[in-house]
Amino acid sequence: MASKKKQAKGSRRSSLEDQFLRLWKFYDGVELEEEYVFYPGRRWRADFCHLDSKVLIEIEGGIWNQGRHTRGKGYQGDCEKYNHAAMDGWAVIRLAGKEMISREWIDRIQALIGRRS
Repeated sequence: MASKKKQAKGSRRSSLEDQFLRLWKFYDGVELEEEYVFYPGRRWRADFCHLDSKVLIEIEGGIWNQGRHTRGKGYQGDCEKYNHAAMDGWAVIRLAGKEMISREWIDRIQALIGRRS
């Protein structure tokens, strides 16, 4: 269950983020923060995160239609963001497209959170 109060002002979830959150709640996922700014001094946000375990969950959209995440500058920016997160001790889970928003991945993320908490 995600905390809406942490969601960035004026931001909206994508349909993929909504799909993930519905499935997460259906399978009794632990509380997640939304749009969490995880790195001091930058405006980088994670779509979802679990603070105690330092797990970030990124829902990557637009992968088949040349969206931001697959074009040069956007891809390079994402690499910088994820590398900084990893070097700061975060586990970064990237779910690319609706095929990865599944029971299998929900179970894997929940297990990872359990191991890191």
